[in-house]
Amino acid sequence: MGSRLFRLLLAACVAAAQVAATTAWAQNLPLIRDSEIEDTIRGWADPLFVAAGLNPADIRILLVNDEALNAFVAGGQNLFIHTGLLTATDFPGQLIGVIAHETGHIAGGHLARAGDAIREAQNLGLFATLLGIGLIAVGAASGAATARAGGAVIAGGQSVGLRTFLAYTRAQESAADQAALNYLDRTKQSAAGLLSFLERLQDQELLVTSRQDPYVRTHPLSRDRIEHIAEHVRASRWTSQAASEAEMERHARMKAKLIGYLERPQRVMKSFYPETDTSLAARYARAVAYLRLPDRDKALAEIDSLIAERPDDPYFVELKGQIMFEHAKLREAVTYYQQAVNMRPDDPLLLTGLGQAQVETGDASLVAPAIENLERANRRDHDNPSTWRLLATAYHQVGDVGASSLAAGEYALLIGQVENASVHAGRAEREYAEGTPGWLRAQDIKTEAEQLKALQERRER
Repeated sequence: MGSRLFRLLLAACVAAAQVAATTAWAQNLPLIRDSEIEDTIRGWADPLFVAAGLNPADIRILLVNDEALNAFVAGGQNLFIHTGLLTATDFPGQLIGVIAHETGHIAGGHLARAGDAIREAQNLGLFATLLGIGLIAVGAASGAATARAGGAVIAGGQSVGLRTFLAYTRAQESAADQAALNYLDRTKQSAAGLLSFLERLQDQELLVTSRQDPYVRTHPLSRDRIEHIAEHVRASRWTSQAASEAEMERHARMKAKLIGYLERPQRVMKSFYPETDTSLAARYARAVAYLRLPDRDKALAEIDSLIAERPDDPYFVELKGQIMFEHAKLREAVTYYQQAVNMRPDDPLLLTGLGQAQVETGDASLVAPAIENLERANRRDHDNPSTWRLLATAYHQVGDVGASSLAAGEYALLIGQVENASVHAGRAEREYAEGTPGWLRAQDIKTEAEQLKALQERRER
């Protein structure tokens, strides 16, 4: 069992280290994008990054569509947060505490150092295995007792390797805890949320591994860790610092929106946000759920009530644009997406939504504005496959084969379709004179496609 667990741990760490090794890593994870939710999380995360001496612009926050309760760091400065964790938190401080802890892992370079721990553990296990094999070989000639001793040495060596790695992991978790407490103090926030989150998970240590939340498996808990955080909570001058009304509302809206999109619509309205609940969050969740049913009239009734209260809220207006778009009211969708963009002119996801609505209308006069909006979005978020796909379509509609092919090549790269990326890059290459920016970008796409193909082949082996 120990040997098997050790191999599983090593495999998990190697896999995590490889995530984000290329721009196409996201194809293996069910990632979701939402401007409001990302903005909410950024509002809580960026001050912690600054407190840790990190540049927020260098850290990517990615939302994984998975109901499991988990968050992890991979690829250096990529913070992955499961939607299951977001919906499981009861108040902002719990999520902020988890982000502070993961920030500790980033600032401490723990992922990079994990390779050293893995190699040390492997070396200990390998030495014991070689010694044990030697004893077994001797035992085959001189007696069973020696052979049994060889087997015991192998098993013991693997156990030592596992203990070495687990000790390193526990040390990492304690270091990340202490860093998190420091960041929370520096930003004048309470650590009570982190404490309550870990206490909630503590009982899972007694469950079999298959029934534990992934966060427990990848962030081993201990009574000492929890007691250390509890002591800090008792002593910190910021413990009584509660979330503001605005923060509580943002948290409630985030949960409501996620539940509205991810749960079955009937369950949203029966178990989570029944129609008797007239709170802002409940109406928001129901608007999304009705959109998905689909029931346009009820979706509009809910979102219109919210817009009447908050006419300057870009995300309510965006949702109305989406409702119109999903029900083929494309002109109306353009109007509402444009209103949302006017409120947040630099938001890449809102710009992409507007560009999509403009392209889908089929109105030739809207293609040029769509390209402008999509290029603006692309300058702010270069790695959104949807933006590249829409740009490929828009440039094709205006007859710009080179730009369309380059955009299609970028899209193919991001979703891991290396053969298609090479084909599109070759088509673009023929459209541009050698040495021009378009030609050079085609060469870059071909090179990246070759590198990605080689990486995929290595993983398959």
